[in-house]
Formats: sequence, structure tokens, C-alpha cells
Amino acid sequence: MEAADVFRTLDLELKPDPARTVIRPFGFSYPAAFADGRPTRSEAVASRLMALSPEMRQRMLGLLHNAMQSRHRNVDAVFLRRFAEVRDELGVSVEAECDQLLVGAYFSQEYAFESAALFNPSIIAVPDQDETDDSIAFLLSLRGVGEGHISSVTFRSGTWDGADGLVVDPPSAQGVPPRIEKDDDAGWVRLRADDSEDISETVIFPTLPSQRQGVEDLRLVHFTDDDGTESVIGTYTAFDGREARPELLRGIDVRTYEMRSLTGAMAGYKGMALFPRRIDGQFVMLGRQDNENIWLSRSDDLHHWETGEIIMGPRYPWEFVQIGNCGSPIEIDEGWLVFTHGVGLVRGYCVGACLLDKADPAKVLARTPSPLLFPSGEQRGGYVPNVTYSCGALLHKRRVLLPYAIADEYSAFAVGAVDDILSAMR
Repeated sequence: MEAADVFRTLDLELKPDPARTVIRPFGFSYPAAFADGRPTRSEAVASRLMALSPEMRQRMLGLLHNAMQSRHRNVDAVFLRRFAEVRDELGVSVEAECDQLLVGAYFSQEYAFESAALFNPSIIAVPDQDETDDSIAFLLSLRGVGEGHISSVTFRSGTWDGADGLVVDPPSAQGVPPRIEKDDDAGWVRLRADDSEDISETVIFPTLPSQRQGVEDLRLVHFTDDDGTESVIGTYTAFDGREARPELLRGIDVRTYEMRSLTGAMAGYKGMALFPRRIDGQFVMLGRQDNENIWLSRSDDLHHWETGEIIMGPRYPWEFVQIGNCGSPIEIDEGWLVFTHGVGLVRGYCVGACLLDKADPAKVLARTPSPLLFPSGEQRGGYVPNVTYSCGALLHKRRVLLPYAIADEYSAFAVGAVDDILSAMR
């Protein structure tokens, strides 16, 4: 089969929605040259607020409630938690709950987390379901971009019947910020999305200095350990404005997640993706550490990656500049199916695939000489022209659902058969 005929694109597309917002922390300070000899800006704002008459503050609270309660659930609890976070910075006593709500609102902002783009999707089957059923329930992650080109992770749910029957559930109008708990000694940050009533309400936005400019390109995998323990794990890129480094997200339960940095010589680079199980007792990752080739790394420690080897480099014109893995490998009878991205003429990104040996994934058994998905004439324009990109695919009964991004702006879907994909390889 010709590579261009392997996938069939579906009509469904996911576009960015500026109406979806989340309340996130907001802070402010003076430039260093103007900070000495004066109260902090936090103290100044709190003093101005508390100098107002009680009647004025009560009126302000009414206006705040009218604006926010129609768009956000439990908004008072969000503002009171934010007040507790900044209480020690205020320089004045704020005792009345109505005033604490106002202070919390001054130190918060409403953020449209997917107003500019909704792209680079990843997908896994929902754990603990009968995958022999005709339809499979899935969890989809997407990279949303908002003001300041800051990236967050947002989610969707849905079902797929293995053919054209794809349903993506409508997202909630709510966006809910997770509660943040840090354990500096253990090296993790725990996110508790207790207020989310639907997975589409959970928004993972930057919380650590390493993530100041974005949490990017989550690559999800349903991981099963040697003792049978199952968990949802994702690798993502943390960007602080200057450096990009991989970090790991682990789902503790449906509303609790842990984030922590990866360490080691192989862990300072984008695009790492975890295999869904250990191989010969070790964790295994794919990545593109040198921005040109696909690398394979093995480790006894999920969080530390010290060594790796190149297993696949550019060979065909559509990948002459760079080749990398899209998402985590998918285990099939024939080996490990890996979707790849290649960069070629005019920085065009296309999607291909390769097959790795099941026992030794450093061995490349076959690969596609031509791309399976590439920007079409009507899809070349956008925020970043000529880009087709994915962070992971879903397997169901020898069929593949591949969500992919177009022009770093919005997301679409394609379906294909494993046998057709393998037949396009050489």
C-alpha cells in the first residue's frame, strides 16, 4: 500500500476556544531599581484596598461575584485559598472574609488557556475497561496556548469504535485550577484537581520555575510494571523561557497527579517518551537528544536517565533535517510500532512510522520511506505553517486512531489499519 493511502482523515477538528478560562495566581513587584525604600507592591495594593470604606468594599465584592460566579464554580474557595497564599506578604491585617475574597481576587487572574492554539495531542485508553468491546473510551491531552504564548495541558474524553465512529465529549465551560502541594525533599509537586467534575475541567498550567513559560507536549502512556501495577504516566517539556527540559507526570488517581523533573545526561532534551512496560527489567525511553536522530535510553530508575544510543537517523528527503518519535511506542504482535516525525524542505513536519524489535527495541526492523501524514494544500497555513505533528496514537483491534496537530494551531484525527501501516514500510 502507498503511504499516502494508509490513513483516512475524519471530519472532526478541535479548535482553540478563548471562552474557556481558568483562575490562576497573579503576582506583581517593582523593578529592582525602584524597590528600595518603599513598601512592596503587594503591601501597597492591600493598603489601598483596606483604606476604602466598608460600603465600597462590599459593593466591589458584589461586582466580583456577578462577574465570576457565572463562569467559575466554587470561585470563593479559589479566592480564599489565594488569600491564604499571600497573607504574609500584605503588611496589613485582613480579618473579614469579604475582604479576604477581594484580596484573593487582586492576586488572581482569569486566564484563557487555549485562546490561541490547541494542538500536539496525545491519547490513551481509559484504564480498567473491557477493550474487547466494540468501542473504547479514551483520554486525550492537548497543548493549549494562551496569553504570552504560555502553554498549558488540557484534556478531553471520548469514545472510538475502531472505524469512523469517533466521539469527543463536549468540554465543560469550567476550567478548574488544581491545588498545589510541594515536597522539596522528595522532589515532586502534587496537583490535586478535587474541584474538577469532568476531566475537561482540569488544566495543568505552569507552577514551577522550570515551567515559567510552559508545560508543553504531554506524551501519555498506560504503563504496566512488572508486578502488575498500572498507572498513567506522561512525559512533557518544561520551558522556563530559556531552557527546555523533560519532566514526568504520574496519575495517582483520577484527580491527583505528581510532577517531577527527570535527571541524568540524557534528560536535558525535548521529546522523550516512555515505553508502556519494562524491557529486561529496565525502563526504556525514546527521545531526540541531538535534535537529529531517534535515541533509545534504558534505566533502572524511572526518574534518572544517564545513557543512550542512536537507533535511527534521517534517511529519506522528508526527514533530512530531523527525525524524532511522536509519542510512546505501541506494542503489537510484530514488535513496537512507533510513529515518527520528520523535518524536511521549508521546515515541513510530516508523520511516518517505524517498527522496532520487541525483545531489543534498539533494532529497527522497518520504516516508512514516505510520510503517512503531511500538510495538505489547505492545511499549510496557520500559526506555524507546514507542520503536521502528533504526541501519541491509540490502538484498538489492530486499528489506529492518530490525533495530530495542524500548523501548531488546531487538532484533527486520522484512522488506519496496522496491517496497512506495516505494508507501507521497507
